[in-house]
Amino acid sequence: MQQTIIILGISLIIMGLIWPIIRKIPFGQFPGDFVFQSGNFSFFFPIVTCILLSLALSVLFNIFR
Repeated sequence: MQQTIIILGISLIIMGLIWPIIRKIPFGQFPGDFVFQSGNFSFFFPIVTCILLSLALSVLFNIFR
């Protein structure tokens, strides 16, 4: 449990450091991601992005298991 929390913390630090680079990648704008805009209200539900991210993380965790 402690090792998992440490790895999670280190990965969050790394993601925070490389965030300016990641933000430029057009990830999260796939066909199938729902965007609803009305006046001052906007709702974004990235269902396809979530599915792709889930698949990628599943493969990654199975490789490093």
